[in-house]
Amino acid sequence: MAQLEQIAAPGSEWWRSAVIYQIYPRSFADASGDGIGDLPGITSRLDDLQELGIDAIWLSPFMTSPQKDAGYDVADYRDVDPIFGTLADFDEMLAQAHARSIRVIVDLVPNHSSDQHVWFQEALKAAPGSRERGRYVFRDGRGKNGELPPNNWESVFGGGMWERVIEADGTPGQWYLHIFDPSQPDFDWTNAEVREEFRSILRFWLDRGVDGFRVDVAHGMVKEAGLPDYAPVADADSMGGGEENVPYWGQDEVHDIYRDWHQLLAEYDGDRALCGEAWLPTLKKTALWVRPDEMHQTFNFPYLMTAWDAEALGAVIRESLDEFGKVGAPSTWVLSNHDVVRHASRLALTAENPQGEGIGPETPDKPDTAIGLARARAATTLMLALPGSSYLYQGEELGLPEAMEIPDEFRQDPTWFRTNGERYGRDGCRVPLPWEADAPAFGFNDTGDSWLPQPAEWTQYARDTESADPTSTLSLYKELLAERRARGLGSGSLVWEDAGADAVAFRRGDIHVAANLGTEPLELGEDVTFVLQSQPFDGTALPVDTAAWYTKG
Repeated sequence: MAQLEQIAAPGSEWWRSAVIYQIYPRSFADASGDGIGDLPGITSRLDDLQELGIDAIWLSPFMTSPQKDAGYDVADYRDVDPIFGTLADFDEMLAQAHARSIRVIVDLVPNHSSDQHVWFQEALKAAPGSRERGRYVFRDGRGKNGELPPNNWESVFGGGMWERVIEADGTPGQWYLHIFDPSQPDFDWTNAEVREEFRSILRFWLDRGVDGFRVDVAHGMVKEAGLPDYAPVADADSMGGGEENVPYWGQDEVHDIYRDWHQLLAEYDGDRALCGEAWLPTLKKTALWVRPDEMHQTFNFPYLMTAWDAEALGAVIRESLDEFGKVGAPSTWVLSNHDVVRHASRLALTAENPQGEGIGPETPDKPDTAIGLARARAATTLMLALPGSSYLYQGEELGLPEAMEIPDEFRQDPTWFRTNGERYGRDGCRVPLPWEADAPAFGFNDTGDSWLPQPAEWTQYARDTESADPTSTLSLYKELLAERRARGLGSGSLVWEDAGADAVAFRRGDIHVAANLGTEPLELGEDVTFVLQSQPFDGTALPVDTAAWYTKG
């Protein structure tokens, strides 16, 4: 293949090249000892994150919530849930992060609220057609007495997408829409009052000093007019990433919301940023979310979901740089998050694994741990050499695999319950982190309590154990991030190189990067000097499931 140069989008804003570390607060660090992570716990571990070398942290929801969906059911958007601490704790965490030059992005959940939100409680007490109900998607049912839901839509968490309410007089009444759990009613984003409320919420957190927002379900806030029936294809991605023309995903009108938010953030100094969670069928459509007057970033889910295959991986990187570049945006790169199987396990799966379904004790063809870890280290070594912004998910720097053997009685993901145990859901990637091999709860707290059970074998992944091992995954991540920063690899151009059909290879300045996804070692040449190897090896032949950064001559 002839060399082809691809240039990342120009610009100097911090978010264009940042490495952003996702914190799932309930599983990161627990200062109170109640078994659930909290904001003071995050503050206590900021030195570890500074040492790791990241640029920013993104916090999954910590706002007031009944925790029916681990905080993605918000009851009060302007306060901290007591299980995580207080607003004062948030302010202290923010100040301590900024003191270490770590920016802070908070999760915003605008598609739906908790059913305990004051607005929804008012809607339940109000009459059909009222102002209160107009803030949510209420509709009359079908059938002779309205006994059938307004359409046939199926919830992401399983079952129907509509819930019928009991009216004030005790009779069955209207239905309300919930893309996810019944405890998460969808807002009606055609309602001006909803739009103004979220402008106010954005300002509340921006005024406190946050550096941006990760927007949950950014492709789902507007529904097709008329709410037409729709049945997804069998085994479809529940978040809509593989389908065209889904009436509750990716509607054109949602872009007006983000144009408005873009202007609002521009009123603040410091290059505040919006990053969207938008599962869309193509990269071309994904790039529409980051046109110059809309969001600043959106997650590159096609990249995340690409199998361990050289042709497919090379193609998605090329297309990502091309499509995002056309709209002047940097591509983002991500391999794991709180909704998908950890990539140290996922990259070794041999069967289909639709987003959100998870893996567990009865999963056939369980992933090989050694193969999964080798591929994960290689995938990250490749990813962190790419121009653009990279997202890391807590624990991946330790090489954590998916926790598969969680007993049924401990599972908490709504997907597990809504599907009667047919889908394991996301608990396996949300297990609290191991910090210290010989401490209670592996140092997650001092009491030994843990809201999800930690696998006994995680002793080997504890941060203190890996910190002492120069060949550990943690040591690899630290070296990768230090070299990435020193060489400015988050921006600039990429030149593709030909290393054969089973490899992905490119050059960044004087650094050559290659990943071997084949079944035989890959000879790199005699004039090679290695800068980094995803796993130690001798000679100049790149082993299977290995990546390296190197110079020539």
